[in-house]
Amino acid sequence: MPEWLDRGDGVRLAYEQRPGKGPALVFLPGYRSDMQGTKALALDAHCASAGRAMLRLDYSGHGKSGGSFADGTIGRWTEDAVLLIERLVPGELVLVGSSMGGWIALLLARRLARVAGLVLVAPAPDFSEELIWAGLDAAGRRQVMNQGSVELPNPYGEPYLVTRALIEDGRRHLLLGDPIAVTAPIRILHGQADTSVPWQTSLRIAERVQTADVRITLVKDGDHRLSRPQDLAALVGFFGQYGL
Repeated sequence: MPEWLDRGDGVRLAYEQRPGKGPALVFLPGYRSDMQGTKALALDAHCASAGRAMLRLDYSGHGKSGGSFADGTIGRWTEDAVLLIERLVPGELVLVGSSMGGWIALLLARRLARVAGLVLVAPAPDFSEELIWAGLDAAGRRQVMNQGSVELPNPYGEPYLVTRALIEDGRRHLLLGDPIAVTAPIRILHGQADTSVPWQTSLRIAERVQTADVRITLVKDGDHRLSRPQDLAALVGFFGQYGL
């Protein structure tokens, strides 16, 4: 069952925490996803069997957390994660970021010296600019700027709400245009049939990060979700194979 932490402004952030040995895993969900997703639960089961500590969380406006999704931005959701980590997880951590959570994981790894490793699944740094804004036509861009938001089709469920705040705040957190000051080991899993985030994004991350310890596993027939049994097995296998 989830627990909640008040952010200090009346918004309660939902989380589930499993005690155990470290480094603790911290699962960072994707855009409009939450801590009850297939990958999060597969990793929770792995941590239960391995006796390993884990924190799963919902950003504000996601899952069981309070707040409005429309008020969220990359910066806001990063700060939500920082607050929960700092309050709840002592010692070293391994950040596991899925899609947008991969962007947030990289931002966190630049700030938190105790990050012992990162596992990124179809990571989507800079997606608000490179995938959303770049993909909008002139009418869509005008709607975002003048009306404050636009809804875009989502092949996996309800439409994506994209706000002007998300676009403008995202520009303050772009990573792929410069070296990324992350020195912890990184493991990446990306499907080459991903129609949401190009698998080449993972190669760009490898080029930009400071660490030389990067391993990328490409799944030729894998989609963006990477939630099939074989994909989950590959994800969990990172922890045994590389000692993360």
